[in-house]
Amino acid sequence: MTDVTDGVLHTLFRSEQGGHEQVVLCQDRASGLKAVIALHSTALGPALGGTRFHAYASDEEAVLDALNLARGMSYKNAMAGLDHGGGKAVIIGDPDTLKSEALLLAYGRFVDSLGGRYVTACDVGTYVADMDVVARETRWATGRSPENGGAGDSSVLTAFGVFQGMRASAQHLWGDPTLRGRKVGVAGVGKVGHHLVEHLLADGAEVVITDVRAESVQRILDKHPGNPAVMAVADTAALIRTEGLDIYAPCALGGALNDHSVPALTATVVCGAANNQLAHPGVEKDLADRGILYAPDYVVNAGGVIQVADELHGFDFDRCKAKAAKIFDTTLAIFARAKTDGIPPAAAADRIAEQRMAEARAAR
Repeated sequence: MTDVTDGVLHTLFRSEQGGHEQVVLCQDRASGLKAVIALHSTALGPALGGTRFHAYASDEEAVLDALNLARGMSYKNAMAGLDHGGGKAVIIGDPDTLKSEALLLAYGRFVDSLGGRYVTACDVGTYVADMDVVARETRWATGRSPENGGAGDSSVLTAFGVFQGMRASAQHLWGDPTLRGRKVGVAGVGKVGHHLVEHLLADGAEVVITDVRAESVQRILDKHPGNPAVMAVADTAALIRTEGLDIYAPCALGGALNDHSVPALTATVVCGAANNQLAHPGVEKDLADRGILYAPDYVVNAGGVIQVADELHGFDFDRCKAKAAKIFDTTLAIFARAKTDGIPPAAAADRIAEQRMAEARAAR
């Protein structure tokens, strides 16, 4: 047995991060498709999670990424109150050179072969137009364009949910669910971040923004010319050190909270849209030791998955927005559980999600 296979099987069968129900390896040589579909749990219903298209350094890395992402979706969907378990798919390769209609159709056939146990959507490297193609081969594809019966861009409700998480953080820490008069730093003002900025400004907050793409920052500055409530800084390193910062919102890449950034944070709350913000498990304790309140990322950024899940039932934006608004109450419940159990909020969120999944399995 090769080291690669042993590493994957160890994660799947013997590590605490395993426990997945099913892992499917998919190949269509005619189109060049190589994909992995990982189903972590269907205790609450069909596994729901996006398809990532990425040029991995190795096939093992791709499988491990699918396993980790699928597990994360189980927790996200459970905390979002959805009747869905967690799953994730990765397509191996550079989407700029490998992606084709034939490949996406082949992938759609593999999704369909699971008979509804897995529902897919967009993720890194895949877009609404791609899901429209996949949906030609399976009914279990969401995140499609409105003209094809889908919900379209999910960033609007993702930002709305993060804003609700911030309101809950303010309620818990300062006794008032408003951001008025608070200074919020947003790192990453792309698809989700720029919507979040608008919510914050409308609520009376002051925002400090940064992004690796200068045009994303300029778009916001151009929309609010001369507004003293909007300020841009050079980079994330400058943002997290901004004097008087109340809330830090990582809305770009994962791993934003690490051994270097946490000691430098001036904010007393972290609440953002980025996935996998904690670089390693010990970071949540580091935040707690510094008195920084952390709103778990997979809880507050669940607006998007709420939207794509609703698409299966005939998309209704108002219905989705009402569900996303409940992220406020869910976040408050996590903070309360963390206080009662004497644990960090991330651990409290995990316990609540695990309890919901365990109860569903016991009820079968």
